[in-house]
Amino acid sequence: MKILIVLTSHDTLGDTGKKTGFWLEELAAPYYAFIDAGAELILASPAGGQPPLDPKSNEPDAQTKTTKRFEADEVAMQALTNTQKLSAVSIDDFDAVFYPGGHGPLWDLAEDQNSISLIERTLQANKPVALVCHAPGVLRDVKDAEGRSIVEGKSVTGFSNSEEDGVALTDIVPFLVEDMLKEKAGQYSKAEDWQVYVQEDGLLITGQNPASSAATAEALLKLLK
Repeated sequence: MKILIVLTSHDTLGDTGKKTGFWLEELAAPYYAFIDAGAELILASPAGGQPPLDPKSNEPDAQTKTTKRFEADEVAMQALTNTQKLSAVSIDDFDAVFYPGGHGPLWDLAEDQNSISLIERTLQANKPVALVCHAPGVLRDVKDAEGRSIVEGKSVTGFSNSEEDGVALTDIVPFLVEDMLKEKAGQYSKAEDWQVYVQEDGLLITGQNPASSAATAEALLKLLK
């Protein structure tokens, strides 16, 4: 079982002068769900190399046992430092793809042609794709074989408008994940803010927020088994 994890390379939070990137818990929790299940993992990002970490995701109130485990794990940190270039990976080499969130993906992966093509090819190859929190935003321009939005008519979730309001970034992000999924005719649903919530529709798995990271990964593993 080989899983590709795709991370953002974008590190700037709009025009705020603040930094963003991937959210640590959304990488760490799935990473160990997969590793502990015996999976082989490859990490990739548009630019390759070290992807930017959202500094807020490593503040004391955001740290978990899993994030601490990750940061103390030399193998994990080495993999993170040396992500492969997304343009160099092929879905033929993997059984599934997982996208952690953080705000970064809304700027780069949502528009990245390699990412869009990767998701399209993965689903066409009858392999699952899982995305958590802001990462469902990268589905914006992904289409099915008939040219329709990949989320059209599908049960999906992702970071909610009320959660975005809660972190005071509604007017900063390039688009709101909830609004986009609805505009693309996705059957969007959500739980209360910050609660665990996952939607699965065929080969597409989406999780609402950081708390949903492990559950989204477990849903992907269940599908693979």
